[in-house]
Amino acid sequence: MANRQCHIFCLNAVCSSTGLIRRRRLYCCVYAQFHSDRSWRCTDWAWFISETTRSFLFRTVQERELMASAEWSESPRTGETRSCRVWNIVTRIRQGQITGRGMNRGTQIPEALLNERDKKAKWYGIPVLLQKLYESSDPNSDLLQTHVFLKEISSLLSKEAMTFVTEDRKTAQESTFPNTYTFDLFGGVHLLVEILMRPTLTTQKNKPMSDDLIKDCLSILYNCCLCTEGVTKSLAARSDFVLFLFTLMTNKKTFLQTATLIEDILGVKKEMIQLEDIPNLASLVQSFDQQQLANFCRILSVTISELDVGNDDKHTLLAKNAQQKKNSSPSQAEINQATVLNIPGFIERLCKLATRKVSENTRSSNFLQELEDWYTWLDNALVLDALMQMASVEAEHSSTESSDESSLATSPQRHHLPQSMKIVHEIMYKVEVLYVLCVLLMGRQRTQVHKMLAEFKLIPGINYLFDKLIWRKPTTNHVLHGQNQNCDCSPEISMKIQFLRLLQSFSDHHENKYLLLNNQELNELSAISMMADIPEVEAVVNTDRSLVCEGKRGLLTRLLSVMKKEPADSSFRFWQARAVESFLRGVTSYADQVFLLRRGLLEHILFCIIDSECKSRDVLQSYFDLLGELMKFNLLAFKRFNKYVDTEEKFQIFLSQINSSLVDSNMIVRCIVLSLDRFESQTEDVKVVEVLSECRLLSYMARMENRLAFLFRLINIISVETLTQENVSCLNTSLVILMLARSKGKLPFYLNALREKEYAEKYPGCILNNFHNLLRFWQQHYLNKDKDRTSLENSACICFSYWKTTVSVLLSPDRTSPVAIASYIDEAYLDIDKDFMEE
Repeated sequence: MANRQCHIFCLNAVCSSTGLIRRRRLYCCVYAQFHSDRSWRCTDWAWFISETTRSFLFRTVQERELMASAEWSESPRTGETRSCRVWNIVTRIRQGQITGRGMNRGTQIPEALLNERDKKAKWYGIPVLLQKLYESSDPNSDLLQTHVFLKEISSLLSKEAMTFVTEDRKTAQESTFPNTYTFDLFGGVHLLVEILMRPTLTTQKNKPMSDDLIKDCLSILYNCCLCTEGVTKSLAARSDFVLFLFTLMTNKKTFLQTATLIEDILGVKKEMIQLEDIPNLASLVQSFDQQQLANFCRILSVTISELDVGNDDKHTLLAKNAQQKKNSSPSQAEINQATVLNIPGFIERLCKLATRKVSENTRSSNFLQELEDWYTWLDNALVLDALMQMASVEAEHSSTESSDESSLATSPQRHHLPQSMKIVHEIMYKVEVLYVLCVLLMGRQRTQVHKMLAEFKLIPGINYLFDKLIWRKPTTNHVLHGQNQNCDCSPEISMKIQFLRLLQSFSDHHENKYLLLNNQELNELSAISMMADIPEVEAVVNTDRSLVCEGKRGLLTRLLSVMKKEPADSSFRFWQARAVESFLRGVTSYADQVFLLRRGLLEHILFCIIDSECKSRDVLQSYFDLLGELMKFNLLAFKRFNKYVDTEEKFQIFLSQINSSLVDSNMIVRCIVLSLDRFESQTEDVKVVEVLSECRLLSYMARMENRLAFLFRLINIISVETLTQENVSCLNTSLVILMLARSKGKLPFYLNALREKEYAEKYPGCILNNFHNLLRFWQQHYLNKDKDRTSLENSACICFSYWKTTVSVLLSPDRTSPVAIASYIDEAYLDIDKDFMEE
């Protein structure tokens, strides 16, 4: 369907077109463990996986201890219960933090008092450690002691973070993570921010902080974001700190921790960050190596995507139009897109990352299967960065190990792990990069982006990787396409979906779509046009042959091949159909249609609709949309349809699928109506007459009562208040039926039939009043939108001026006009002046 946007899908990179889904991370916890015990090796990962199950026991013990801390014991001096005295301190700190007056951090409380309360309150010395951390972090003091205290605190917090990620907690509760809560309560988060930013707040040249100290500060902050509700939002509220974090990305040793923290902060930040405010952004990005650039794309995905306000397809066009009137200027996301496009060499480097080759040596299949099982743990590219980094560090240490230990270095696990991790590593990189390129392709600078992607040979590079990486083997754990945003997709599934979305965006209404073919396939298109004695498509003639796919098959042909082999319940069917449909969108091309028909696409679609009796609404919609583009005005397609649907039983199943949801199937209805109208004007051609007389589908639509039934239902299932990007096509399909009726002078007959239907249903005025309001909205929605107008023209091969005049005559206030809707509504039921735009 030309204008319908695809549903949000579950993707590790980002959820959709538009919001950040918080992912589980093991990075900070793993990193802390690694640095506290450098004897860890890759062979210890199996132990690590099993040990995380013990976190439940730890959590249970912590909860019991916290409950025990609430026991009421009376003070012999004051008679006040000790629990009350403990929580008086807590209350005073919280009030100070809220009001800004009085005591608002633990360093303001006497150490003796903290020590007295510590044991009973189960603070584990954290408030006292924070005091020592505060005192030792003076700019003129030795920061080595600061680091000692920080590590001691880190050991108390890292276990709670490990518990969080291994149990996949949805929300953080202070009772579950008492240490992290205590750390934040006594001002630990603000103190670490102060320590990190201190060099930027003074002109004095102080002793520089070590990389390890910075990393530990960032790791603790991230753990707090995980385990304590509100910490991430409080950090996001400090714009100065957010911008400061970007300066830490210049250091490769602190990059991973910084990127992880920034991504989480930006995910909850109410206002989108302005990339142009980042100091020296261009030089910062240019300084990144390829690994850093790929991870930086995780951050970019949040800053260049429109803020998520739910499923975009379900938001009414009425509300969208009102919002656009209020905010006519470019959004911050659009401004950020322009900013990154102005970074020299940025798009070229992304294209190199997206098409970078990986080793084809995948080792044993058993080990790869084991690695797939790890996806539920290692679902973050930053985690893989950490593991790869740790493996490299370990390799440096292995040269000094004893002969007994060196046997581990040659074990199968150590031999296989780094190579297999490189594959997953590369997959995750490409997911991030493809997402950013996809967003840019759908933005205001689409033409500029298209030109650069073609110039840097993105499509030929992806074509090379198709069999080797993107669709290298069947995926066993397909995730059904739906609305569950909490499901876990493996990196491999994520990359396949993101790849298909990129193809859809790249091909949609753009002449560069022919880069998806190779030279032989382009020649085939030219031959098809020549055989049909029609002009060759200009875009095919103008395609730069040096930029097209290489090899025996182009990218589109490869996609068709895997599409036909896809299992019936695969989620990829939806995205594959969308990608192929986008190739056909635009001005209808007979050569393009025949090219796909020769490869069995029509029969595959009909098999999925009829024989497999597909039940997924999303997949059905994508197949009907694709079928509509494939068959429109194409006599050969209707002949092949009739050959496949060769029994009444099959035909009735097909009709049943159409009638089950016109919102999903109305594009094939539009295709049949338009094609029938054109074929009826070509009856001097014997082949056309033969198809008209034999094709069940055309004969069915040729009956007036069937066209009227579709028209009635299309108008009746929508209203101005319920119009969305998803169902507005129903309005346009109903208009197509009436435009064709008007061209034959039958518009009064159709309007009178609608009037009679109202009375038969005992709701006089209901249908026509609703349709009148829909057309008024149509005028306001389409008359000022060039892109949507072009899409309408292409979808029906009817010039927009005819759409416009048809709507005008239907909305005429002259109640004597035989083509005005108002003429067919009795005055007692007339309700055509509703101000639906007041909302």
